Amino acid sequence: MSITVVGTMAFDAIETPFDKTDKIIGGSATYVAYAASFFVQPIQQISIVGNDFPQDELEALQDRGVKTDGVEIVPDKKSFFWSGKYHLDMNSRDTLITDLNVLADFDPNVPDSYQDCDFLMLGNLVPAIQQKIINQFKQRPKLIVMDTMNFWIETAWEDLKKTFTMVDVLLVNDSEARQITNEYSLVKAAKKILTMGPKFLIVKKGEHGALLFHENNVFFAPAMPLDDVFDPTGAGDTFAGGFIGHLAKTKDISFENMKTAIIVGSAMASFCVEKFGPQRLKEISKEDIGNRLQEFVQLVNFDITLA
Repeated sequence: MSITVVGTMAFDAIETPFDKTDKIIGGSATYVAYAASFFVQPIQQISIVGNDFPQDELEALQDRGVKTDGVEIVPDKKSFFWSGKYHLDMNSRDTLITDLNVLADFDPNVPDSYQDCDFLMLGNLVPAIQQKIINQFKQRPKLIVMDTMNFWIETAWEDLKKTFTMVDVLLVNDSEARQITNEYSLVKAAKKILTMGPKFLIVKKGEHGALLFHENNVFFAPAMPLDDVFDPTGAGDTFAGGFIGHLAKTKDISFENMKTAIIVGSAMASFCVEKFGPQRLKEISKEDIGNRLQEFVQLVNFDITLA
């Protein structure tokens, strides 16, 4: 079961209340690919980088079963760069620098070798680009998952609404769900969004977990309580990689299996925040993931006797 991932491969410079780093590897597609590669391979990457993107980082991804046929390398431009500073609560942040560089010219094409795609993960990109990718597949993937953000809600709403009708699963955070619907209640917001096209909705709530909605069903997955959150950058994309990776591995896109996939995604995200960038995802093993999943089981496991 192959996964195609579309998104950014970039540089980030991050400052938190506890530490800061100069340029490190980041980007939505990078995090998704590292997380998903633990569960299924190949990961078919579609992205764009400049002449400054390290060759050894491409090779590290390739060593994890990531195919880079769809990664365009622009020889005379630099890679996308983002710099941000997190507040003390580690949930809110200020963007300091956004240099689009090659991303301004991103016009992706799906390689012929990717046409066997079963699962498609559309990272947070211009909605028109997300549509273009979907339309290039000769046979629709078994499951299409998309991420988006407040910027596209504000600046590309009509395109975004059209993209909603083309996907199966939408990923947003709680503030974006409210922004889309003008509903404060997340349950009411979810009901409205599910009438816009997606069959499933995942509402990410950061350190407070995630909600899964489908028809009249709701499931809540907690986030792992951690002593220290070192860097939350990429946690949402890592969550998405774990989520779609589990679904592809099990070949099961039922609501019941998506409940498990959300727990897997939360477990992967809990690793991501332990170090800057994707470094922790490069270090962990499948055994580490299994142990972390057992911690999640214990986190929500209880016995009760009703009177």
